[in-house]
Formats: sequence, structure tokens, C-alpha cells
Amino acid sequence: MPTRKRPDKPSPEDLELFRRSAGSVRPLPQDRVAKRPPRRSPVPAQTRQDEHSVMRSLLSDGYDPAEIETGEELTFVRAGVPQRVWRKLRRGQYVIQGELDLHGCIVEEARELVAGFLREARASGKRCVRIIHGKGLSSEGKLPVLKGKVNSWLRQKDDVLAFCSAPWHDGGTGAVYILLRRN
Repeated sequence: MPTRKRPDKPSPEDLELFRRSAGSVRPLPQDRVAKRPPRRSPVPAQTRQDEHSVMRSLLSDGYDPAEIETGEELTFVRAGVPQRVWRKLRRGQYVIQGELDLHGCIVEEARELVAGFLREARASGKRCVRIIHGKGLSSEGKLPVLKGKVNSWLRQKDDVLAFCSAPWHDGGTGAVYILLRRN
């Protein structure tokens, strides 16, 4: 290994040239090197991408308005109805055997239609039916009128074991599934 040659001492002319070039300087009050700020811990790139994609999907305009429910859900179950039966009704796991659409009806007309529909469904042995009462979007004040009436009427019928608002894909809070007593 070759030895490195040490540089010669600077000449007095070089020292004088250095002093003139450096100008007036004063020594620092400390002899330590400044501390670096602590390094932040690294964030995994995939985590950042996942968070970004979640935020993008939450703020996107690509949503189906039918998936967003507003208003109160209707629910009613008589004493003695097994929990599994109630759960199955709420999940929409019964076959809908009949349907009544009350859109455009006034209260008196709707009352007669509901009573006749339930009477006919029970007489024909239907177990699960759906009544579409609407969400009231075209009524005065944009409030559902028939929804409250249907809620009240169904509670009064002994043949009605349980009812609940339908899942969003089947009418949501604008429709109810009704479980009728067996013949």
C-alpha cells in the first residue's frame, strides 16, 4: 500500500492570502456539530395508497342514491314470534308472495286498499307480503303521509305477526315487509 504524502505546511504568503479572503470572522460559541432533527418513521407506500383510495371513494360522485336511506325505519313484532323468524324477515329472506303499491293514493283510499289486500292475502294463504307506501317525496312538505298510517293500521291487525322496512334494494324505508299469521 502506498503511503500518502502529507501536505506541506502552508507558506506565510498563503496564510496571509487566506486571512484577507476570509475577512473578519469570529469563532462559534460552541464546538459541537448542530443536531439533526429526528427522522420521521417511514410510512409504507401501500398503506398510503389504500388510505388515498378509501378517501377518493368516500368523496366520489359515483354512488347510487337508492343506497342512502333517510327517514325512520318501521319495525314491529308481536310477542311470541321467534327471533330467527324476525331476523329472517328483516333480512328479506322470505319469498314475497304479494305486493300492494300505494303510490298516488289518498289516505281513505289507501285504508281500504290495505284492509282488502291483507284480507285477500290471508284468505289465499300468503305468508309474506310487501306494501309500498312511498317515502313522501311528492307530498306536501316532502313528508311521508301514508307511512305513519300504514304503521298504525298494521299494528291493529291481529293477522299481522311482524313487519319491518324493506332493504334498500326492495324499497327501503318506502316499503314494508309483512309477515302474516298462518291459516
